[in-house]
Amino acid sequence: MSDEITLDRIDQQVLRLLQADASLSNVALAECVNLSAPACLRRVERLKRAGLIRSVVALLDEEKLGAGMVVIVGVVLDHSTTASFAEFEQAVGKVTGCMECHVVTGEFDYFLLLRTRDYKSFNRLHAEQLLHLPHVRQIRSFMGLRRVLSTTQIPM
Repeated sequence: MSDEITLDRIDQQVLRLLQADASLSNVALAECVNLSAPACLRRVERLKRAGLIRSVVALLDEEKLGAGMVVIVGVVLDHSTTASFAEFEQAVGKVTGCMECHVVTGEFDYFLLLRTRDYKSFNRLHAEQLLHLPHVRQIRSFMGLRRVLSTTQIPM
């Protein structure tokens, strides 16, 4: 939560509802939280200004768009320097299908979440892009077999 804003029960309810369905009209949202439409709109705008609502997006069907395979990639860099981390981070943003990149603790320096069509397209991506990322010493890939849980909703 942001230090700039205190969330009351209605703010939390608004955020939960918008996380579940951001296409709700302001009028429908206001009805759900028992506010007038203008009061509800002011709350939503305040939550946006405070940075609690970063953006409103559409969640797409990965399978139908040819990106049904998820691959989690662990990366170890050859040196742990500010420069090597910065160069890797700049380059990884250009990797096709890279949805997330996280600096992590433990055995790996980074975990990437990639989406691709199938194992053949991942193999091509691995050979053409991942192996050429700067400062990489080791790459370990974990292919998802079946989605058990996936959510975009932050627990509140």
